[in-house]
Amino acid sequence: MSGVGRKPVPVEVQIAHGDPRKIGKHKLRELQERQPQAPDGLPECPEHLSGLAAEAWANWTADLAAMGLSKHPDAIMLEGACVAYARAVEADEMVRKEGLIVGGLEDPKAHPAIGISEKSWRQVRSFCTEFGLTPSSRTRLALDKGADQGPSLADLLNDDGPEPVQ
Repeated sequence: MSGVGRKPVPVEVQIAHGDPRKIGKHKLRELQERQPQAPDGLPECPEHLSGLAAEAWANWTADLAAMGLSKHPDAIMLEGACVAYARAVEADEMVRKEGLIVGGLEDPKAHPAIGISEKSWRQVRSFCTEFGLTPSSRTRLALDKGADQGPSLADLLNDDGPEPVQ
């Protein structure tokens, strides 16, 4: 039964946390090197997104780029998040204008937009969690940039020798 239980912890996080399962740092690094690398960057906002969905696209793509999480294959998932966000806000606005109850005094019912709002906000939260756009998901994505990592390739290539001791 797939999809049940805890989500797998990214290899980078396992390495940063000191390998709590005792797999071995070298095995984790090998696993990390074998993982497919997604191309950086997201495409331009899809033409069919407009209004709040297009604004959400612009905001979230900027945030993801600033966090170094902007990956091209994630574009469709981000599009879904933007559509869900726009739908949630639209449903909330409809409820605000028309009220929580519809059907009059004889047959009062909850406004159907309440269900649309709740479902859409759950989708937004789910998308945002996947993308590291919530406070708790960012803490799970946080990596200790200096832990167990030697100098970067750029540092090694630009190195003019050891620093003089003063």
